[in-house]
Amino acid sequence: MTTCLVVFMAKTVISNRMTNHQDMTPKATPDHLLDATGLKCPLPVLKARRRISAIASGEHLVVLADDPAAPLDFAHFCEVGGHQLLEQSEDEKGQLRFVIVKA
Repeated sequence: MTTCLVVFMAKTVISNRMTNHQDMTPKATPDHLLDATGLKCPLPVLKARRRISAIASGEHLVVLADDPAAPLDFAHFCEVGGHQLLEQSEDEKGQLRFVIVKA
């Protein structure tokens, strides 16, 4: 009986964690993805501008890039356009990932 209780409690905790974090995980299911890897400034931002103009307000655009200027470019792009830069990260290979919420 103790084993059943532990399994039930573990499932409840996992279920609660998944419920509480569903809308906070843009990595799980981005609305739109733009792979700008290999493109240099200003092309990643120009392609993002074109893509974001075609999506609905509140939707997420995930941009992948490897241009060293991209962090500054996307911060400025979001500030000027009124969009929210929800996440910015870099993996061990130097690939940058930006999650932008359209204004």
